[in-house]
Amino acid sequence: MISNLEKLLGGPRDGALLRYSLGLEYEKAGRQEDAATQLREAVARDPLYSAAWKALGRVLGESAEAMEAYRRGIEAAGRKGDRQAGKEMTVFLRRLEKKLGGAA
Repeated sequence: MISNLEKLLGGPRDGALLRYSLGLEYEKAGRQEDAATQLREAVARDPLYSAAWKALGRVLGESAEAMEAYRRGIEAAGRKGDRQAGKEMTVFLRRLEKKLGGAA
């Protein structure tokens, strides 16, 4: 699956959805850094892609960068009217803030 998606990079189908899909596949394969790179690219191409922000926060783990991804994802979800994703990321953000002391 990964190699099929990688073949599409740089082609006419290369966009936020491809980068998001590739990021998820890398995550499944335990390639967290590659996953983060692709998910960052997905949100760079579509800053309102709330699912990509949520996945990026998850991949970044317990870090200030993950908290920022969730914050930006919550904002994107609010702008798109994606209430469920916004609620989920709010829960994840609160948990991280408690764990990390709100630093970011």
